Amino acid sequence: MPLLALVLYVTFLGMPLANVTAAFKDWKFMASVLVLNFVVVPVIVWCISRIVAHEHVVLVGLLCVLLTPCIDYVIVFAGLAKGDAQSLLAAAPVLMLVQLILLPGYLWLFLGPGFIRSMEPGPFIDTFIWIIVIPLTLAALTQALALRRQHASTIGAAGAALMVPLMTATLGVVVAAHIASVGHQLGDLMLAVAVYILFAGIMVPVSSWIGRAAALDVAKRRSLVFSGVTRNSLVILPLVLALPAKYSLAPLVVVTQTLVELIIMVILINVVPRVVHDRSC
Repeated sequence: MPLLALVLYVTFLGMPLANVTAAFKDWKFMASVLVLNFVVVPVIVWCISRIVAHEHVVLVGLLCVLLTPCIDYVIVFAGLAKGDAQSLLAAAPVLMLVQLILLPGYLWLFLGPGFIRSMEPGPFIDTFIWIIVIPLTLAALTQALALRRQHASTIGAAGAALMVPLMTATLGVVVAAHIASVGHQLGDLMLAVAVYILFAGIMVPVSSWIGRAAALDVAKRRSLVFSGVTRNSLVILPLVLALPAKYSLAPLVVVTQTLVELIIMVILINVVPRVVHDRSC
């Protein structure tokens, strides 16, 4: 939990929190990202999640992670694929806010009101405050102080430098904590792995098509593809850890998505520039 809080602090530190309206200056990209992640993705997730619908706990973890778009390392991977990382950076605060608002509604719609009623609010509130609200507040205060002292570029560079080692450490701790359980529950998790691979395979052409329909340039279309594929596992993990004991497998479903997605991201860094390009060239 402390590492997750630190990772999210550094993540929020890199977002333009004082100027959320900057995301809407490029309204075509912002509209494309919102429609893709909060209209198209839920429909696709509902359809492919029927594969694990008979495994309720697996379904809960899968829905939690697939319905929340990534706001952190997606920016790095999109940049490596020569996408428009700055547009994703500007959109990150909006994506974070919208997904936190809509996720309970999606879970109510897909799992029924009984699931929501069975949740105890206390652990969720504590986790939300310590892992999201406090890091977000500290990041906003740090940005405001840096702007006042004209050190904004230094703070941004420090955050960018810390992101990779912090994410590596966090993933290492998460995997080390759960790897034994993953081995024991491998049979139940294999279906989730298949869904994650299927999701990425569907989202690449769907995201690319939406980018073309919106007449986005090549760099923005590549960023849209990465936004459609990558999910918010590190932010959603502490919330899933706060679920009741009967959902103990759900965090493993989220961790498994992280491991599968990292492999997919390495592949997409090379594939997306070849698939999403200027056809006139």
